[in-house]
Amino acid sequence: MKVRLCYFASLRDAAGTATEEIEIGHVDAVRLFENAAQRHGFALPRSRLRLVVNGEIVDWSRPLQAEDEVVFLPPVSGG
Repeated sequence: MKVRLCYFASLRDAAGTATEEIEIGHVDAVRLFENAAQRHGFALPRSRLRLVVNGEIVDWSRPLQAEDEVVFLPPVSGG
């Protein structure tokens, strides 16, 4: 199944892109993040990120569906 990954802040910098569509088979969000982190060298651990699926903050145990838009949302700083 195909999902769209969206990256922000340091994750976007590490991935070198804001979005990518990938074929994932039937993996959960944790394994999807681990795969993306390995491919792109993300410095932030999963414990520091929020999971957003189709515009909604969800638990990491939420099952993924074909065509989901998945965001690994890093902490936000402001000034």
